[in-house]
Amino acid sequence: MKERVLDGKTILVTGGAGFIGSRFIRLMLGRYPKLRIIILDALTYAGNLDILRDVGCDPRYEFIRGDIRDKKLVAGIFEHVQAVFHFAAETHVDRSIVDAGEFVLTDVFGSFILLEALRRAPHVEFFVHVSTDEVYGSRDEGFFKETDALNPSSPYAASKAGADRLAYAYHVTYGLPVVIVRPSNNYGSHQYPEKFIPLFVTNAMEGRSLPLYGKGLNVRDWLFVEDNCRGIELAARCGAFGEAYNIGANDEHRNIDVAKRIVKLLGKSKDLIKFVPDRLGHDRRYALNCRKLRALGWRTEVSFEAGLERTVQWYVENEDWWRKIKERSADFKSFYAAYYKDRK
Repeated sequence: MKERVLDGKTILVTGGAGFIGSRFIRLMLGRYPKLRIIILDALTYAGNLDILRDVGCDPRYEFIRGDIRDKKLVAGIFEHVQAVFHFAAETHVDRSIVDAGEFVLTDVFGSFILLEALRRAPHVEFFVHVSTDEVYGSRDEGFFKETDALNPSSPYAASKAGADRLAYAYHVTYGLPVVIVRPSNNYGSHQYPEKFIPLFVTNAMEGRSLPLYGKGLNVRDWLFVEDNCRGIELAARCGAFGEAYNIGANDEHRNIDVAKRIVKLLGKSKDLIKFVPDRLGHDRRYALNCRKLRALGWRTEVSFEAGLERTVQWYVENEDWWRKIKERSADFKSFYAAYYKDRK
């Protein structure tokens, strides 16, 4: 298959003010000097323009504040782009357990609006849908291949599975140029501090407890965010339309071990780790077979040990960034005050 050209194109990145989307934008601006980027982001609680401050003066990107569910807005943007990278989604499992409605509306219906715009824009050369490893559900042994059935456990994972299969259906039914990627757990700098690693790092720095579900034996494959972004970029250039590509580091760790590494890196006591009642529908283990993407030439560059150390150090050196979120965000404080009320 002929490699697709990215430089000189105008691309749309949905959710570009989020953790992974913003890292992807940095990668693309650094790699393609003639690339132009339109960012569409609703700036919900997890969206933050500060995350793009270091590229804020670059004339090659334009920011539009808007919702992917806005049919007219999305259709207008599609008139001006040749490719789409769809990151925008509600992503936090805990929140989906409390209120699944926004996840269905954003992740499924929002993706539908984008795919409908793609159907009416034949000049758009490809559409990369960013899914997740959680669509497969859990398995105790072995690794999920892209052809395995999807069996999501949480409302979040179900909403992502719905969007994933909708993207595939639009390829099959309408012949649309869709590529799907399914990354494992990402981590790195600038991640919103409701997620496991930044929550534990910042809580430990504040001397607060680290609420660990169950006995902390759940296993995750941790993928450094820049490695993920390189995988997405490669799938965009070389991936086959209608195909899905797993992106995982094959770097599995139990949650309890990650928590212990965090407190050790910060010089804190393990006594900060507090076991709390397990999350509803908590998946035991995620694990991906990534041979398909590796066959295209992708490899991870950052080990979990090195990546975690870099990540922890970033939160230590950028306390103002995360404290502003945790202390000034009424949403953050109100959600966690309610969610962890009985988990102390």
